[in-house]
Amino acid sequence: MELNTAMATIGLEHYATEIKINTHILQSDESEQNGGKDLGPEPTDFLRISLASCTAITLRMYANRKKLDVRQIRVMVSSRQLNDVTILRRQVELTGTLNDEQRTRMLQIANACPVHKILSNPVQIDTSISMT
Repeated sequence: MELNTAMATIGLEHYATEIKINTHILQSDESEQNGGKDLGPEPTDFLRISLASCTAITLRMYANRKKLDVRQIRVMVSSRQLNDVTILRRQVELTGTLNDEQRTRMLQIANACPVHKILSNPVQIDTSISMT
């Protein structure tokens, strides 16, 4: 299975980084307090963005498929470090009319979003380096 490839390119500018994925071009940077110019989200921000957006999209797909009365889905993800553990806190707000059983099922669906699954299982990172 071919994986999507993200490419990050940084030159000598502290620490503005161009990111390309598929047809999209994004920018990442560090905050001014970390020596950057705050020209875009920090790299760890993208982790929170990924979990929040994946959760929202997954819930919207499920709500649409089941024809649930969900008018808006808002997902907030925060994180903090505690010793060597990263703690992600995800809060989901739904606007609409759902019964207890439907809300319980929406929680199960949130926990089944692809990014949640990646973050909840072991991750292996294979790194190589080359010179051009």
